[in-house]
Parts: sequence; structure tokens; C-alpha cells
Amino acid sequence: MSSTNLQKIKEIEDEMARTQKNKATAKHLGLLKARLAKLKAEVVSSAVKGKGGGAGDGFDVNKSGDTRVGLVGFPSVGKSTLLTKLTGTESEAAAYEFTTLTAIPGVLRYKGAKIQLLDLPGIIEGAKDGKGRGRQVIGTARTCNVILIVLDASKPMTHKRIIEHELEGFGIRLNKEPPDIVVQRKEKGGVTYRASGQQDHLDIEIATSICREYRMHNADIVVKKTNATVDDLIDVIIGSRVYIPCIYVLNKIDAITIEELDLLDKFPHYVPISARDEWNFDELLEKIWDYCKMCRVYTKPKGQIPDYNEPVILHTLTPTVEDFCNRLHRGIMDQFKYAWVWGSSVKHQPQKVGTSHTLCDEDVVQIVKKVG
Repeated sequence: MSSTNLQKIKEIEDEMARTQKNKATAKHLGLLKARLAKLKAEVVSSAVKGKGGGAGDGFDVNKSGDTRVGLVGFPSVGKSTLLTKLTGTESEAAAYEFTTLTAIPGVLRYKGAKIQLLDLPGIIEGAKDGKGRGRQVIGTARTCNVILIVLDASKPMTHKRIIEHELEGFGIRLNKEPPDIVVQRKEKGGVTYRASGQQDHLDIEIATSICREYRMHNADIVVKKTNATVDDLIDVIIGSRVYIPCIYVLNKIDAITIEELDLLDKFPHYVPISARDEWNFDELLEKIWDYCKMCRVYTKPKGQIPDYNEPVILHTLTPTVEDFCNRLHRGIMDQFKYAWVWGSSVKHQPQKVGTSHTLCDEDVVQIVKKVG
């Protein structure tokens, strides 16, 4: 990892902090943000190639089950205890920091789905810059379908801001949708810019200067998102961002007052728990299920009752019969004739449907194949 790049990052961040935010400085700040994102991307790629702190011992965990959930947090916030209580997997837990040194996987069964939980080593400030083993932690976090940021109830906001900053610096966007911006490279014609809705942060001049920073001199930019930011445009140009749902798990609530708990309860995406005493696990499990956006569909062989013990898990809230077939086996679509469906997605029980039919959670499906 280049110490020169880290020094440049510090200089740009200092300059941004000193610069007043107004219309006159918008272009300059946009350019600084583009340079900052570019330098951070270079730091990340250099560390991934092995120049950063220790290479991924214990982090090559095979993805198993129907979905993967990562537990991220500072040392000794209770991640290991939470993993043990939810999955029965022993992750060494003790009342001192840096106990977990490798990514510990466990499998939780909930509503018929197998959810792989990963207890990742405690994150520390500066992880994105290669300090400690933070880069490996965040690299593994990028592969998760949902991230649980485990916070100590006695100091939640401080830790929350630091962890979000570290994850953002590694290209992880929490509880956000990809920006509705299209950037299309072309061979000539310069940079063109079209936008719909009110845009207070972007214009043709700012967009052009950002494109030039990435050596993109000819491009068509279409901004459909209202009030899109410079960061949104940079994210689309870089293209390596991941958008992951996140739940803030407020642990050790037995150590704070009811008034403090009521105050924290007003924040979105929060679930208060006590891992040690197993308080409020029901709400946590239900929220994990919701954020994973999983849908259960049961198979029904001809002449037999449905198999309710092993649902087919689909990673969308609006799956089609085609999605269901492909999840079972890629070759089924070649033999598909029609399907019988029982459940809330159909008016009649059963109802004959085609491949484009949208299924609902807990529908039962019987596939009828072509003869010959």
C-alpha cells in the first residue's frame, strides 16, 4: 500500500474540511471528491494485491446455505456471544478485546432457510487504510447479503459513525439503492449531460470535471435521480460499489436505562438486544429475514404432499415461476410445459400458470414437463 497515496488522501480531506460549501466552490469540491475516491480505490486495490496487512488467513470461508449475514463491530461488543447463542457455533468469547482472530462461520435455521452467520474479527478505526486486520474484515463483509453492525449500547453513536466511515471507504453502501444515473462512454462528442427533476448538486460543468478526473473525455450522462450528489455520480463511474442492507444491533441493553433505550429506539434499522440474556432475539431474527428479502416456495411432486421441510429459497420478493425453475435446475426450463400453483399468488387452488407468473411467500408449485 502506498504511503504517498495515504498522505495525498489526508491532504485532500484537510482541504475539503477547510473549504466552505457554496455554489462558487461546488465544482472545486466535486473535483476533490473525485480525486479522493480515485486515491482510495488505488489504496484498496494495492492492498488486495497483497501489499497491505496480513493476507487473508481464516477469511476464505465458503459461502453456504441460502444467504450470508456478516457480524461487524468493534472488539468485545458481543458478536461471538451472539453467534454462539443463535447458531450453537463456538466462537471464543471473553471480556477483553481482539478475541476473535479469524472469520468464524455458523449456520442458523429460520423459517426453513439456512442462514450463514459470519462472526468477523473486531473492526478498528483505520481499517480501510490497512490497519489491523480491518481490510480483510471489510473485504469479507462485501460478500454478505446483509450486514449486522453490532454496537455496544453504552457507546453506540461513536462506534456507528466510525464503522460506517470505514465501510463507505471500502465501497460498501449501507441501506441505499444504486443511484438512478446512467453513464455511457463513447468515442467522440465530449461529455453530454441530461437531468430530470431538481438538481442542486450536479450540473454539466461539475459532471464534466469529474469525468475528466477519471480520463473519461467522451460520455453521455443521464441523471434520473432527483437531487443526485457528486458522490452518486462518482459511485456510478467507479462501478465497484456494493449496496447491502444493514441492521444496527444494539447489544448489552441491560446496561442502559429505559430512557436511553427509548431514545435509541427512534433510529431506523435498529434492533436492541442482550446477547448474553437472549433478549429480543425474535425481533432480530424477523428483521434479518425481512432484510435478506427471501421468499419460500415449496415443491410438490405429482401425487404427493408438498415438502414443507425444505423450501426453495429465492432472493427476491417478487420471484417468477422461471426463477423457481432455475433455482431447482437450469435444465428444467427446456422441459417446462406449465405449472400448478397453490397459495396467495393465485385466485384458484390450484391454478395453471406459465413461467412469467409471480409467486408469493409459501406458495406451493408443481412443475409439469413436456412429454417426449
